[in-house]
Amino acid sequence: MQYITERYKDGNGKVPYTEWIKKLRKKDPRAASKIDIRIDRAEKGNFGDHKFERDGVWELRIDYGPGYRVYYAMDGNKIILLLTGGDKSGQKSDLDKAVQYWRDYQQE
Repeated sequence: MQYITERYKDGNGKVPYTEWIKKLRKKDPRAASKIDIRIDRAEKGNFGDHKFERDGVWELRIDYGPGYRVYYAMDGNKIILLLTGGDKSGQKSDLDKAVQYWRDYQQE
């Protein structure tokens, strides 16, 4: 199954996932590339190491460096909505933000 990725944008036009990946690309380009590859694979239906967290939010786990995470939700059967990202050290706060972004998105 093919999926389409979209990125959550808040009411002010901020795109948390894009901001995070841009910072990571400057700090650790190799990690950002690994994450890009994982998202490409997810678009093709190969989610790899992922797990349901809570409230409609899933986590892609990237086993590299500090343990990067990409938080996403499924909007219907075809759209992967990228919410935000982080690493294992900020997992709880990143997940809380992702859940809030998903709730905001559903209210639109």
